[in-house]
Amino acid sequence: MRFSLSSSALSTNLGNLSKVISNKNSMPILECFLFEIQDGQLTITASDSENVLKAINQLDESDGNGVFAVSSQKILGAVRELPEQPLTFEVDVENNTICVVYQNGMYNFTTQNAEEYPRIQFAPTEVTTITMDAGVLLNNISRTLFATASEELRPVMNGIYFDITPEFMAIVASDGSKLVRNRNYTVKSEAPTSFILPKKPATLLKNILNKESGDVVIQFDSRSAVISFSEGKLTCRLIEGRYPNYNSVIPQNNPNQLRVDRKMLLSALRRVMPFASESSQLVRFKVEMGKLELSSEDIDFATSARESMVCEYEGVPMQIGFKGSSMTEILNNLDSDEVCIELADPSRAGVVFPSQHPENEEVLMLVMPMLLND
Repeated sequence: MRFSLSSSALSTNLGNLSKVISNKNSMPILECFLFEIQDGQLTITASDSENVLKAINQLDESDGNGVFAVSSQKILGAVRELPEQPLTFEVDVENNTICVVYQNGMYNFTTQNAEEYPRIQFAPTEVTTITMDAGVLLNNISRTLFATASEELRPVMNGIYFDITPEFMAIVASDGSKLVRNRNYTVKSEAPTSFILPKKPATLLKNILNKESGDVVIQFDSRSAVISFSEGKLTCRLIEGRYPNYNSVIPQNNPNQLRVDRKMLLSALRRVMPFASESSQLVRFKVEMGKLELSSEDIDFATSARESMVCEYEGVPMQIGFKGSSMTEILNNLDSDEVCIELADPSRAGVVFPSQHPENEEVLMLVMPMLLND
């Protein structure tokens, strides 16, 4: 069997697929990529037994159909350093050998028996299907991933929650100290439904999808999901369980409204944070009409910092403490020039959102306060 394709296209796909492969595989064959050639199209599969990612490549030339498995490290090492050029694969399935010919040389190595590779099938009981633009899904996952938790006792918090209602789709993540809620009003479902996407497949989608990928089709039931896009397909196991009522923790009608330049606030935070206590990372926000003051201190090392900036503020003068790293993450994952921060009192969460929401979307982030020792 002989086929050829672009080296850069293959290298990009293999790099993305390699992120699926686990360092501790229960089956040695899962350390391989599965290559399937069918009717001039190459499908490459990688799996860790819970997540299966397939990438589709159009071949420049092909003289037959076939399937084989090849060591992921071997093939990655072979193509990673090659400049853009055609690669020709000559595969002897019966003798388990492969020859890769490139412009100035060739590689020879062995293949593995493809029959040993597990074929995980998606067999839903009651499937639900939703379709959305790849750019929308990419933006929402990218904006939300940082807020997922890593908890053994509450595994439902370790993923991204998709809450689909007749009015909108909400994509939510929280680790208990911060929360992100994205609402998209173009994706909805007549019958309310939901699922929790684990962190690993969400990260894979973030790395693979691009905004020009067209539509993404998600089919899911109570246990697993198949996410299909132009470049391939991801099959994954979902997190089972009931996600907490996230709306109940979001304060409503906070009376104190702060509007400030996002990049200016982010830069100021980065300057004062090195002087905060390493354990708490506490940064004090002192707000009054027209002025926001950030300050931090570490009593143990006798260090402190203070910086002021202009802002728009409507409300009573207030001092409230936030974990500097949490606020920095939130600001890094917003795109607008200005952000609005709604405050109630020093003991209640601050609500952060962009001054201008993306089209057909509503973005909200929440950060819990820290106790100030006045």
